[in-house]
Amino acid sequence: MDYNFEEIEKRWQQYWTENQTYRVTENSTKPKFYVLDMFPYPSGAGLHVGHPLGYIASDIYSRFKRLQGYNVLHPMGYDAYGLPAEQYAIQTGQHPAITTQKNIARYREQLDKIGFSYDWSREIRTSDPEYYKWTQWAFLQMFKSYYDFDTNRAAPIDRLIAHFEQQGTEGIHAACSEERGFTADEWKAKSEKDRQDVLMNYRIAYLGDTMVNWCAALGTVLANDEVINGLSQRGGYPVEQKRMRQWCLRVSAYAQRLLDGLETIDWTDSLKETQKNWIGRSEGAVMHFKAQNNIRFDIFTTRADTIFGVTFMVLAPESDLTLLLTSEEQLPAVQEYLEKTKKRTERERISEKTVSGVFSGSYALHPFTGEKLPIWISDYVLAGYGTGAIMAVPAHDSRDYAFAKHFDLPIIPLIEGCDVSQESFDAKDGVMINSGFLNGKTVKEAIPAAIDEVEQKGLGYRQINYRLRDAIFSRQRYWGEPFPIYYKDGIAYPLEESKLPLELPEVDKYLPTEAGDPPLGRAKNWHTEEGYPFELSTMPGFAGSSAYYLRYMDPHNPKALVSKHADEYWRNVDLYIGGTEHATGHLIYSRFWNKFLFDLGVSCEQEPFKKLVNQGMIQGRSNFVYRINHTQTFVSYNLKDQYETSPLHVDVNIVHNDLLDIEAFRNWNPEYKKAEFILEDGKYVCGWAIEKMSKSMFNVVNPDDIIEKYGADTLRLYEMFLGPLEQSKPWDTNGIDGVHRFLRKLWNLFFDGEKWRVSDEEPSKDELRALHKLIKKVTTDIEQFSFNTSVSAFMICVNELSQLRCNKKAILSDLLVCLAPFAPHIAEELWHRLGNEGTIFDTAFPKFREDYLQEETFSYSISFNGRTRFTLDFPADAGREAIEKAVLEHVKSERWLEGKTPKKIIIVPKKIVNIVI
Repeated sequence: MDYNFEEIEKRWQQYWTENQTYRVTENSTKPKFYVLDMFPYPSGAGLHVGHPLGYIASDIYSRFKRLQGYNVLHPMGYDAYGLPAEQYAIQTGQHPAITTQKNIARYREQLDKIGFSYDWSREIRTSDPEYYKWTQWAFLQMFKSYYDFDTNRAAPIDRLIAHFEQQGTEGIHAACSEERGFTADEWKAKSEKDRQDVLMNYRIAYLGDTMVNWCAALGTVLANDEVINGLSQRGGYPVEQKRMRQWCLRVSAYAQRLLDGLETIDWTDSLKETQKNWIGRSEGAVMHFKAQNNIRFDIFTTRADTIFGVTFMVLAPESDLTLLLTSEEQLPAVQEYLEKTKKRTERERISEKTVSGVFSGSYALHPFTGEKLPIWISDYVLAGYGTGAIMAVPAHDSRDYAFAKHFDLPIIPLIEGCDVSQESFDAKDGVMINSGFLNGKTVKEAIPAAIDEVEQKGLGYRQINYRLRDAIFSRQRYWGEPFPIYYKDGIAYPLEESKLPLELPEVDKYLPTEAGDPPLGRAKNWHTEEGYPFELSTMPGFAGSSAYYLRYMDPHNPKALVSKHADEYWRNVDLYIGGTEHATGHLIYSRFWNKFLFDLGVSCEQEPFKKLVNQGMIQGRSNFVYRINHTQTFVSYNLKDQYETSPLHVDVNIVHNDLLDIEAFRNWNPEYKKAEFILEDGKYVCGWAIEKMSKSMFNVVNPDDIIEKYGADTLRLYEMFLGPLEQSKPWDTNGIDGVHRFLRKLWNLFFDGEKWRVSDEEPSKDELRALHKLIKKVTTDIEQFSFNTSVSAFMICVNELSQLRCNKKAILSDLLVCLAPFAPHIAEELWHRLGNEGTIFDTAFPKFREDYLQEETFSYSISFNGRTRFTLDFPADAGREAIEKAVLEHVKSERWLEGKTPKKIIIVPKKIVNIVI
C-alpha cells in the first residue's frame, strides 16, 4: 500500500478537530505543563517556511510532555493590532478589522495544515474587545497605583492620598517623575487640578513629557525598532526626536526586581546578559555643578574619584538646560546642531562612532577647585539616562577621550602609568595621581572615599541609577486599544471599570485630523455620557502582548483577566519559544506587567516565563540567473564568465536542485516572455546564495507548496533536520527528498506492497537494541531541544530495523510513539492500523531499558603493524589476557607473525587489537 500523505493528513486533522483531541482543562490529577509560542502578527503575505520553525519545536515538546503524562496547555492566538493594517487601511479605505480578519483566516488555514496541537478553544486576538477589555483594566489599575519603595511593590494611589493628607510628602519613599516636597496643610490647600498634577507625578501609568520618535508623514510616534537610519521602517518617511506629552508606564520602578528575577529563571546566559545591560544598574553619586550664571545642574557618575580629571561638561541636546546655558553668540550654531540631532534615534546615537558636538558658550565651576569648565552639547549624551549631563574625564573614558581629541580639549591622566590613548576607566588596581585628596589611593579605595567627600561637603549624594526607561505607552494611531481615560477641565480621569471595554469607534479616515489630532479625533460622539472627551491616542502594540499568557489560562472569563483557580493551576509558562528580536522590549514589558499583577494578587508567580528558548532564523536560499548585459539572453552559471553579465534574483519556486524551469521562468514575468538561454549540457544551472528570506529576493518558500508536494510530516521533520534549533540556517529544498524517503521507508516496515506485514512475534535482541537505543537518544534530545539529532536517530533506527526485516508489533508500536511528536499524522495512521483505538497521544512515551543496550559480544579488528587483516568476536566481558591469547593462537595470525615474537600488543577496548612486530 502506498504512503498517501495527503489523504492521511486530512483524515487525522479532521479527527483531531472533531474529537477536540487537544482541548485541555484544569486537572488536579495530572501535573501541568504550559508551552507557549510568541504569537504572530498576521500579515497578508501569510506564513513562509521560516515562521513555523519555533512552532514545530514547541509542538514536538508539547506532544512529548503529554505522552509523559502531563496536562499540557499549548494555546495560540494573534497579535492583531499594528501599523501595517492601519497603513493598508489608509491606502485602500478598507477597515483594518476586515484586513486583519482575512489575514487571520489565512494564517489559521496554514497552521492547521501543519498539524499543530493547539487548543484552539483558547484562541485570543488582541483586537477583540473581549480581550482588550483586560488590557484596559490593567492600565486602569496602573493608573490607580503608585510604587512604594518601602514595601517594594505597587500600592493603591488612595493610600498615597491619605498619607499626603496626614503628613504631606514627609516619609514618602516612592517612585516619581520629580521630587516635590509639601506639607499636609499645603496639600489640603491645593486645587483639584494641582492635586491631580501631583498624583500624576507618582502614578505607575502617567502622563509625562518625553522625547519620542515622531513621524509626521505617518502622524504617529514610532518605537525604536520601527526606525532605521532616521526613517520609518514602514514607508521610509523622515523621523525626528520630539518632546511630546505621552502616556507612560513607570517600568523603571521595577528595575531592581527585574534584575533580581533573572536569577530565578532558566534562560540562556546571553539573554540574561542582554536584559541586565538593558536594565543597566549603576552605583555611584549625583554631584552638583554650578554654571557661571548661578544655574545649578546635576550629573550622575559611577566614578566620583575621577572628579579631578574633569576638563569639560557635556549636555544632551534635548536637555532642558541646553538652551538655558547657550550664550547669545553660540545660539545659531547650537540650534543648527539641535535640528540635526532631531533626525536621529537614541539607538543610532548610542551606536554612532562619529564625534559631533557644539560649544554652548557657557562654563561650569569645578565643585572642588572652582576652575571654569566649558559646557558642550553632544548627542553621545542622552537626556533619559542619569541627568542628561555628564562630567567628561577624557583620560579615563573612551567617548570622552574621542570628543576631547576631536575638539582639542585638555586630557588629565589620574592613574599612575595610564596610557591616555586607551580606555582605562575600569583600572581597579591602579594608584591615583593628580587627584587632589585621593593621591596615593588605589582606585578601589578612591571610589568610596570620593563619594564620602562629596557627601560631607554637601556637593552631592550616593545613588543607584538604572539605564531602564519608562515605557512610552501611547501612539497617535487608530488601530490599537483605546485608553479608558476621559478629560474633565483638562484633567485625566479613569473610566469606570463597569463600562469596559471602551470599544474602538468608527472613523471616516484613518489619518490625523486637519488640526493634527490623532485619527480618533475624527470619531463622532467620542466622549462620555456626560460629554467629557476620551483620550485620542491608542495603546502601542506591546500592550496586548504583555499579559496574553495569563488570558490563555482562562480565556472566556467575563469577570476577571484570569480566575484564581486557573492561575494557581497553570501558574506560569514552563516553556516559552520565540525569536531573539524580543530579547529586550517584549520580555522586559511582560515581566514588568506580570510583577505589577503579582503585586495586585492577580498573578501567583513573579516571573511569567520559567524557561525560554530562542529559535534561530531560517534563511532563504536565493537563486540567480545571469543576463548578458543589454540583452534578454541568459547564460548558465558555469558559462557566465565568458560574457558580461548581471545576476538577477529568480523565484526559487521555479528552480529545483539549482536547475531552472525555463518555461516557468518565461511565464513568471512578462519581461522574460521571449528570453533566450545559453545552456550547459542542455540545462540552465542557477547560481545561489544564502540571504534573509524576503519577497524582494524571491526566496520565500510557501509551506503550502511543500505540504502539497511532500506532506506536513515531511515539512515538520525537515525543518528540525536543518540544524540546531537555536542557530540560523539556510532553507535548502535539495535535502527534503531524503526526509520524505525516510517516511516512505518507515511505511514499508508495516507494508509489503499491498500486504500488511506486522506480526505478534517476540522481538529479537538486535531489534530491541535498535529500538531502545532510539528511545534513549530521543528522550534526551527532546529535553535538550536537539531535534535535528533526533531526526538522524530515527533514520538510523529505521535503517537498522529494515536490515533486520523487523515486522514485530512490539517494536513498531514503540517506534511510532517516539516518532509521534515529530510526525503526528503518519504516527496516528499506523497506530490506528495496528488495531489501537483513539489517538496515539493518549498512550505513554516508552521508557528505555539499559539492559537491552548491553552488547553480548564485540567485534574487534585485528591489525598487524597498523594494517587490518581480519576480525574476531569476543564476549563483552573478555579480559586483556584472554584477547591477547586468542589472537596470537588464531590460525590466521600465523601468516602475519612469521614466527616472530610481537614487540607490543595494543588493545583498544571493544574496537581494535594491533600487534606490532
